[in-house]
Amino acid sequence: MKKITSIIKNGGVAVIKTDTLYGIVGLAKDQYVVDKIYAIKKRNLLKPVIVLISNISDIESLGITLSDNFRKITEMYWPGKVSIIISAPESVNLHYLHKGTGGVAFRIPDDSDLIELLKETGPLVAPSANPEGKKPAKNIKEAMVYFGDTVDFYQDRGECTNEQASKIIRVTENFDVEIVRE
Repeated sequence: MKKITSIIKNGGVAVIKTDTLYGIVGLAKDQYVVDKIYAIKKRNLLKPVIVLISNISDIESLGITLSDNFRKITEMYWPGKVSIIISAPESVNLHYLHKGTGGVAFRIPDDSDLIELLKETGPLVAPSANPEGKKPAKNIKEAMVYFGDTVDFYQDRGECTNEQASKIIRVTENFDVEIVRE
């Protein structure tokens, strides 16, 4: 764990198993790292990414303030396989994460090892480990075929039997829940 933490904290990119799929991860607070992940994945530059966090205060560390009502809603879904889009005020420069959508999708994963890593590194962007348009890697060998030495670290946690990305929801100003991705 120490090695991967050091690599990520120093601006590296890793492929790890999340609570949903294998993901390619890096520091969410570092625009250079986020841009690097987009380049490695050949990801559509207008498509936002999901940010994994260890707790609700990680959202506030990015400059987004949450109401008490919103906090209560997150408690219904987290930890778990649901990403929640949270509006990012214009005054907070997170365009490199939300790509003009005005909101960032966050998730507290239901995986204790991953939570420990997130506590050490802070928020991580975590798109699936695959080039745009290809199937997500089910294991480290597949990820290595996709990315080779463009990734700084591969963490092998076995075969990924889940083939489904997280559900994505948006909470409206009236606190209604809209499903963005099932």
